[in-house]
Amino acid sequence: MSYLSLILKPLAYLGLPAYLLHRFSQTSPLLRYHLHNIIYVCSLSFCSTLGFCVALPLSLMGRRYDVNYVVARTFYTIFSRLVGVKIIVEGEEYLKTRPCVYVGNHQSMLDVHCLGSLFPVKTRIMAKKSLKYTPFFGQFMQAAGAVFIDRGNNAIAVRSLKEAAEDIKKRQTSIWVYAEGTRTSRPYHDVRPLKKGAFHLAVQAGLPIVPVVAENYWNIYHKGVFNPGTFKVKVLPPVSTEGLTGADVSDLAIRIHQQMLDTLREISDPNAPPAPDTPTGSFALSQTTKDVTVDAPTPKESTPVPSTADVTAPQPRDVAEERPMTPHSEVTSEGSSIRRSENETEEEEGMVMVGRPR
Repeated sequence: MSYLSLILKPLAYLGLPAYLLHRFSQTSPLLRYHLHNIIYVCSLSFCSTLGFCVALPLSLMGRRYDVNYVVARTFYTIFSRLVGVKIIVEGEEYLKTRPCVYVGNHQSMLDVHCLGSLFPVKTRIMAKKSLKYTPFFGQFMQAAGAVFIDRGNNAIAVRSLKEAAEDIKKRQTSIWVYAEGTRTSRPYHDVRPLKKGAFHLAVQAGLPIVPVVAENYWNIYHKGVFNPGTFKVKVLPPVSTEGLTGADVSDLAIRIHQQMLDTLREISDPNAPPAPDTPTGSFALSQTTKDVTVDAPTPKESTPVPSTADVTAPQPRDVAEERPMTPHSEVTSEGSSIRRSENETEEEEGMVMVGRPR
């Protein structure tokens, strides 16, 4: 009994302040926001460390690409119980499609929690190279076989995509990509134009694309707000890329974007404010988007919208490029300049796994 007392006493001392802090956070939204962010970061750091530790034994068992699955499900279990954010998954049967390219919409750091609720087995992630050097998280991602893309160097990015396509076919694994390339956290329902790297990879490898759409959870999480709650994630049927070439990538990206946008508006709060009538909600690809072109340049007659800067051939300067831009503006394919919302965050890289706490 004395040994039990030695263990329980410290826990009792720690438990009372934790309980009081939790109770106080219920009366202060700002304190709740910061407390939940701290819990998020601590939980993610713990699970990333766990992932790094289990990577070796799983690799020896021939299951290296299940590290993400193990860590994601562990993170979801811990964080959902601590904070009370739960997820309902619809279309879970399509997660059995393998190999494939999963394309998700990217709203905030809470997307990692979404991954935890549904991450498939034998699936890797595609992420920007800078995440490779993030303490704990970066080491875990490397151990789990993540594909890192250097978006600042087109030649290296092209080579990385080709190598990834060949490796995915060889190992029969899937890959997860947030193709918007930056977070789209808004009170209204919207999906940014999708960058084409994931679609080039899918076409190169001949893999189907499985869109995954998380409900707009603005009421649960955005800057200054972090509430408990439940939201939906819908997995759409696979879209075949059989017979497609690099010339079809732009059409494919626009078609998938429209499917994801329609689904987002279908499953999200119908009482949310309507999207403003601006070109940002269009299906056109952004002129400011950095894309990687793997195949030969697409002929003009097969391109429904102006393409972004191509790797294999220089593009003529657009009128919009001549126009001076402010740090908070972007240019759409129609060449019009719009002011970026305060709630949007721009990433320099094209493929993002997770955002930073805000």
